[in-house]
Parts: sequence; structure tokens; C-alpha cells
Amino acid sequence: MMMMTMKRHMLLRAGIPAVLAAWLAGCFGSSAPSTDDLAAVGEFDPKRYCGLWYEAARLPHSFERGMTDVSAHYTLRPDGKIAVVNRGIRDGEAREAHGVARTVRGKEGTGELEVSFFRPFYGKYRIIRLAPDYSTAMVTSGDRSYLWILTRARHPDPALLAEWVRSAGALGFEVSKLEYPNAHPSPAERQRR
Repeated sequence: MMMMTMKRHMLLRAGIPAVLAAWLAGCFGSSAPSTDDLAAVGEFDPKRYCGLWYEAARLPHSFERGMTDVSAHYTLRPDGKIAVVNRGIRDGEAREAHGVARTVRGKEGTGELEVSFFRPFYGKYRIIRLAPDYSTAMVTSGDRSYLWILTRARHPDPALLAEWVRSAGALGFEVSKLEYPNAHPSPAERQRR
């Protein structure tokens, strides 16, 4: 029990950017509708997916509260797994978390991955939409309370982001609750002005 408490404390202290949240989704129940009806993208190329991604939009969770300038860097390892480094800033302090992702057995060639920051425990990481040029991705986990829109650009074109947000809404995600951790100022802040 103490070990689980220590691990949870370590998770919370690490900043928990996007991919770590997917791991948590597999560990804790939620009342949100399942994402089982949402298929992972096909013809997925892990090499093309690797590189730097920025978190353009996310559904809020307490473990990501206050995180800004969130990014994830993926690197293909020699064993075929993907090394994951998540970075973000909370309270002016840089945070970093390291993990590993792997394809789900029997679903090779799709965007159906599992991610772990504390092996041997893995959580769902499902890429449900991916731009043909691998410039924008929509990722979820086990239920619709988890959603991230990732882009290669730190500040994506607002029209492009709006189209992806509409698409997420059509898939049943509560897009009115989205946060924009890399927007300066965020769309919500611009509306209040």
C-alpha cells in the first residue's frame, strides 16, 4: 500500500503530461462512456509518429491542472518499443516524465498502443485520428473523459485546431471542457477579454 502511495505521489509530482494520463485511465475507473467504439487508426507507422508533439488541446484532469507548455517526444527504440518523454511547466517549474509505449499484441500496424511510466503496468493509448502527414493526432484512452489533440506545431493554425475540435465533438467528447495548454492566451481567456 505504501509503495502504491509513493508511486502515486511520484506520478503527481512528475507533472503528468498527456501520455501519462493514458496510463492512469487504465488504472482508475470513470463514469464517462467507453471509447471501445472508436477504432485506432490503421496503417500506422511508428517511425513517422516519433518526434516532438505539442499538446494543443486536452480534456482537464486534476493531475494535469496548471500544466502549460506541454510536449511529448517519442523515439523508436531498437526493440521496437517507443521511448516517451513528456515535458511541461507547472508553477514556473519544468517537469519531466519518462515512459515507454508498445503496440498492442494482435493489433500491430494500428495506432492501438499501451504506455507505461511504471512497468509492468500499462494503460491504453489509442490514436483515433491522424493527419496523413503525421502533423496532427487525436488520442484517447479507455473512456471519453480522456482526449488530447497533439500537433507538431507549438501554436497550430486556429482553423485547423477548430476543425479537429469539431471532429472530437462529433465523436462524443465534451469539447466545451477542452483546455489549451500551449495557447498564449488560451481561447477561453480570449473570450473573457
